[in-house]
Amino acid sequence: MDKHYDIIIIGTGAGGGTLAYALKDSGLKVLILERGDYLPQEPENWSARATFMEKRYKTKEKWYDEQGNPFSPGVNYYVGGNTKVYGAVMYRLRNEDFKELEHEGGRISPAWPISYEDLEPYYARAEELYLVHGKTGEDITDPPRSSSFPFPEVPHEPTLEKLAASLKKQGLHPSHLPMAVDLREGGRCIRCKTCDGFPCKVHAKGDADVCCVQPALKSPNVTMITSAYAHRILTDDSGSRATAVEFERNGKFYTAEADTIVVSCGAVNSAALLLRSANDKHPEGLANQTGLVGRNYMMHINTGLVALHPKENPTVFQKTLAINDFYFGTRDFPYPMGNLQMLGKLQGPMMKDAKPFIPNTILNGVAKRSVDWFVMTEDLPDTENRVTLTKDGNIQVRWKPNNIVAHKELIKEIKKMMKRAGYPIVVAQPMGGIETNSHQCGTIRFGNDPATSVLDPFCRAHTVQNLIVMDASFFPSSAAVNPALTIAAQALRVGDNILQQTAGEIEQRRNNLIMQ
Repeated sequence: MDKHYDIIIIGTGAGGGTLAYALKDSGLKVLILERGDYLPQEPENWSARATFMEKRYKTKEKWYDEQGNPFSPGVNYYVGGNTKVYGAVMYRLRNEDFKELEHEGGRISPAWPISYEDLEPYYARAEELYLVHGKTGEDITDPPRSSSFPFPEVPHEPTLEKLAASLKKQGLHPSHLPMAVDLREGGRCIRCKTCDGFPCKVHAKGDADVCCVQPALKSPNVTMITSAYAHRILTDDSGSRATAVEFERNGKFYTAEADTIVVSCGAVNSAALLLRSANDKHPEGLANQTGLVGRNYMMHINTGLVALHPKENPTVFQKTLAINDFYFGTRDFPYPMGNLQMLGKLQGPMMKDAKPFIPNTILNGVAKRSVDWFVMTEDLPDTENRVTLTKDGNIQVRWKPNNIVAHKELIKEIKKMMKRAGYPIVVAQPMGGIETNSHQCGTIRFGNDPATSVLDPFCRAHTVQNLIVMDASFFPSSAAVNPALTIAAQALRVGDNILQQTAGEIEQRRNNLIMQ
């Protein structure tokens, strides 16, 4: 291993993986540290029992709640991070999500320090990079676009096509989900029923590993070390510059130095890493002069909703339909409610955690007759929802859901909607407990004011200028759509900023190579 690098990126999810891709042709010497290894391609990838009941791909580590009780977090430590098992939905935030929004009860979703227009060209680049399929002009909340989706929508199967027609008759605007799957001509996607929450056995999901890390590693300037757990980030004596990463691999400790260090471990682990990196100049944690590192932890308020029909639902690839008519509220409830989108087709074992005492035969029978929705409402920032470390250095999460009234109103709307569509039984099951972590964000927020934020608008720490945090930690608000595309778009924007700042150095290096 080389001793010194231009950039070290810690983590390979939508943030770190995309940034590595953005820098692959820059001439910069990049080291990627990934705490996991490659997720194996194996028959169990497509097993609901292995994935959901046995939790084959989840971490075995324990985090702790506010009372000190251990729980198993829903995170996955592999090359590609949580994108290896995500549902492959890649939404742009709505234009209004970048602005201050009032919610029910007078609570505020804060404005971002950048606008939708700042991120729009990077959204377009990220959609192409991650193979996003969609249809322009259907979603009434879709923000302005400089270009259409790079790939056509994933078509509905007959049951969902019929449902979409029924929803249109109700005056709603069903739209195709923006899906990151390889359905190009000659692509790898076979439209199976194991996309949402499963690893993809044929690498057809648009994840950070396949789309970004593997192409980046083809560059001679990019190196990756797997099974490398970053313990702490070191600084110079002044504390104003990060100098190195101390990491552990196979029981041995190593130190790698760099001119720029990028933390992309996920909102919880990135906050924990900065807290573990406390020193004399940063006694409360690296870049934590405001005390905001770890605070404002958000996920989303989520419910799974199962609508039952007497006839069986033969749909295989169900994750194609969405409704955003209630995103900003209704005339009777003029506050944001959130997003409705299809879950991947439920199978009996996938419901066993929620209904452990119901026999598998009954759960399988329910799954055969269900249409399955994911109901998502914004989780509002709260400084008391936070990530800290225990005395032993373990991760502790304090989180209580908020914005519950809006979420309940959204559930009421979808129940009425589905009953009108001919589904007499509609059952809701909460999915957003403290152990979920699916859309974790907000713990190291960005902003223009160093007194109220940790990072600047390019995700550089205000007090440690060569330290960047590039995952959903930077979100000031969670909005109510999936965060992956926004993370990837900001990573491309941050990559451009890094290249602009180092352009002279790169040109000099290339000239030196030519002279040699």
